Amino acid sequence: MNMKLPQKTTEDRPTGIFDSGVGGLCVFSEIRKRLPHESIHYFADSRNCPYGSKTKEDALSLSRKNIEFLLKQDCKLIVIACNTVTAVAIDHFRSEYKIPFVGIEPALKPAALQSKTKKIGILATENTLNSRRFKQTFEKYATGLEVFVQPGYGLVELVERRTQNSDQARRLLTRYLLPMMDKGVDTLVLGCTHYPFLMETIKKVTKNRVTIIDPADAVANQAKRLLIQFNLASKTNHHPLFHFFTTGDKKIAQTFIDHTIKTPYSLKQVDI
Repeated sequence: MNMKLPQKTTEDRPTGIFDSGVGGLCVFSEIRKRLPHESIHYFADSRNCPYGSKTKEDALSLSRKNIEFLLKQDCKLIVIACNTVTAVAIDHFRSEYKIPFVGIEPALKPAALQSKTKKIGILATENTLNSRRFKQTFEKYATGLEVFVQPGYGLVELVERRTQNSDQARRLLTRYLLPMMDKGVDTLVLGCTHYPFLMETIKKVTKNRVTIIDPADAVANQAKRLLIQFNLASKTNHHPLFHFFTTGDKKIAQTFIDHTIKTPYSLKQVDI
């Protein structure tokens, strides 16, 4: 007896997430909390990480490959879990592809609302801080604030090597953050998805005297809004599937994923 299998509906297609490496797993975690029935495909381009110091052309080229890969996985929405790519390329991709995109950028607005001293620090990649998009956000939300920006040179590489709690990480963060604190900064914006993995060291360096703003929850909320708006949210109570892909070291990726997700998943090393 032949049994006709049900076709996959538009709503049951996966949501795609990509980042230059494992940093976007913090976004994955927040999306999963808000959308527990959504299947997710996550792509980490760790081989080419970091994107923060690459040219705009290189960032565009690499990101387009990531997007094309996720489209081949039949993703219905793509989250760009990379501040650099959001800053330099998301507008371009929104005009190029007929699929909803969600980006991520330094959370200046919530930082402005929370800061009591009205002195805010931003730790981000060089490309993010130099981008037109960041300058527009700065002009929109930084009125009446003193904002101290610091490129996080070397931090992404430490996370990708699983040395985010090392003495080297502590030394770099001390160099980057203490001058801000000496200026009276009481709120710190993390402008790269890799940086939440440095949270333990950041808290030690700052002695828990700053409020740390991570924009991952805002990204997850926006993903949920768009899925509902475009009638793409899963309407079935099925068990979601989680597939991870990396261009880098599979064992390192697995360590980070195991820390983030407690249910079965698949992980493949790919070359694109």
